[in-house]
Formats: sequence, C-alpha cells, structure tokens
Amino acid sequence: MAPRLSARRPLLAAVLLTLALAGCATPRPGPSPAGPRPSPVRPLPTPAPTPPPERLERFEDLPGWASDDHAAAFEAFRATCGIARDPALGEVCRRARALPQLTALAARAFFEDSFRPELVAGEGVLTAYFSPVYEARDRRDAEFSAPLRPKPADLVTSGPGAKDAMKRGADGRLAPYPDRAAIEGQADGPVLAWMRPEEKFFLQIQGSGVLTYPDGRRLKAVFAATNGLPFAGIANPMRDRGLLEANNTAGDAIRVWLASHRGREAAEVMALNPRYVFFTLAPDDGRQPAGAAGVPLPPGRAIAVDVTRNSLGELFFIDGVAPTLSGAFPSYRRTVMALDVGGAIKGQVRADLYLGQGQDAGVEAGRVRHTLRMHRLVPKVGPGR
Repeated sequence: MAPRLSARRPLLAAVLLTLALAGCATPRPGPSPAGPRPSPVRPLPTPAPTPPPERLERFEDLPGWASDDHAAAFEAFRATCGIARDPALGEVCRRARALPQLTALAARAFFEDSFRPELVAGEGVLTAYFSPVYEARDRRDAEFSAPLRPKPADLVTSGPGAKDAMKRGADGRLAPYPDRAAIEGQADGPVLAWMRPEEKFFLQIQGSGVLTYPDGRRLKAVFAATNGLPFAGIANPMRDRGLLEANNTAGDAIRVWLASHRGREAAEVMALNPRYVFFTLAPDDGRQPAGAAGVPLPPGRAIAVDVTRNSLGELFFIDGVAPTLSGAFPSYRRTVMALDVGGAIKGQVRADLYLGQGQDAGVEAGRVRHTLRMHRLVPKVGPGR
C-alpha cells in the first residue's frame, strides 16, 4: 500500500531543502583526470511504510452491525464470558456481569465502548450445526438397527479429543484405530442404544444430541471419543455421483436419501466419512449442550472455530453472505462467541454456527454454507479506552 501524502510531506520537504542548499554551495574541485571517477550519488530509498498489525475498522463499517439484536448478544456474552483466559476480556466480562439486563441500545453502546473491531484477513466458509433430538430403542429391530456405541476399552488417546486414537491389541501393541466401515462391520461389543442408521450418522456429525424413548425417557448422548480419523463430508461425493442435485446438498436432503436407501447403498455412502464418534449417555437436564469451552452453547450466538488459529472465548462479528444451498437465509450477520471446536473446522476464517436443538434448527443448519468474513472484537481496557 502506498504511503499516505501526509506521511510523505516531511521527507519531500527535506529533499527539496537539500537540493536547494546543494545549488547554492561553492563547487569543490573535482578529481584529476587520471584519478578515479567518483561514485554516482544515489538518492536514499524511501522506506516502505510499516503495515499495521491488523486491519482496523469502525463499528459503523460492519455490514449488519446496526440491525443485530445487541441485547441478545449481550446476554449470551455475559453468560459465557467467564471462560475467557485473556485478562483484558476478563475485565470486560466483569463489567458486563455487574450490569443489569440491557436494552438493545444500551447493549450496543456497551459493545462499542468496550471493544474495537478488526477485520480478519481473507474470506472463508460459514456452516452451521445443531443438537438433534432422535428416537432410540433399547432393543434392535428392523428400523432401529444401528448401535450407538460407548468408547471402546481398546481405544487409547493422549487426552480428550486427541487426534492420535490408537487400538491396543491383545499383545499390548498399538495400531491405528479402524475406520467407520470396519467398526460398523463388528457384530459384538457393548451398545448404549439402537437408532436409525442415518440418524446415528448425523448424531455423530453433530457430536451430541438427545435420545427419546417410547416410555417417555429422554437421555443426552454426549461426545466421548473418536477413532482419530479426519472428518470427510459426503455431500460433494453424493453430488458427483448424481445422487443429489448440485444445489440441493443440504443436510436434510442427505438424510432423506440415506433413509430411502437404508441398507447396503446408504452404508457405502456413509463409509466415505471414515471418522467414527463414540458416546456416553446422561440424564437430559433440558439445557443446551456444552461446547469445548465447557459452557452451554447459546443458540445463534456460539461458533466452533479452529483453535490453532483462534482462541476459545473470543468475540467475533460474522458476516456470512452468498449462500450456495437452496432454501438458505440470505445472510448471517451477528456478534458471536467462540465456544466450540469441530473436526471439519480448519482455518482462521472458518466458523460453524450453533443454531439450537431440534428439527427446525437441523433443517436451517443443513442449509448454511455461506461466504464468510470475520471481524474480531478486541477488548479496550484501561483509562480513556
């Protein structure tokens, strides 16, 4: 980027003054003809301007900032900001929690007084996820034929969510854990519940959900571990094989196809995603599921991020536009908190928006694939902030 004119003026004045003085100076005798030629005088190069560390913005420049529900954003921030490790963000959190419930206008003033927006360079992809509610059974039958499995005793990891899941053999040796197809081919082993195959597949993608039983019981299916293999989406392969139309690869379309082709055909397609998720069951307390940050996810205000590029607890204003899937909302512009992670969420400008529980949230989430720009909201602290 060229230096601004105001930054050039002192340098320009100095150059002109030097030339003027040189013209008035008494000429010095030059070297003898036999002597060496003088080195040509080269002008000093103009130093390149130092780019700012981030791209600074004003709140009024953020598309959709004025129309966001700032009161809802403030309540979501106040409920979850205690997980922040950044001292500056912790100070803003304490100020927020000392305030009463704010009107939309007061909440907007709080954000504008407490933060400054910085555009994260580049464009990425916005997707969405939800917490499903699915039927389950205690016994297998023709419809509920897919076992929901707990973490196996032979699965070894270096910690929660570790990517290096290994299988410990009878001789104690470790080997990579099997993929989805191999695990599904096992007939034995403990089973937590029986589900419809396509719904278990989506439960594994979402990472948690609620199971309902004919006798009225409701249990939470909580993420326990994975087989350590990377997530691979099946939407594009299904489109490429002509199983889905190019503009209709939303989650609901995938689920409908899998249900109508239940059996060998659906199993082969689901096996294209080698990642397999294991669960535990817990009583349903009626609360939203907890993300990786350990707090319940506020619907519409929480995102999963790549924690190698962004930090849990950070605030962002997201600008998701230009949907590629039919039936999608045209844009998602709002303040959100980074509270979760996801196996497919890679890159600095990449977010997965949590939309809540149940079927409606699932239909909406399955249609979200938007071009994304992210604006980090950086805390302002100290006097005269």
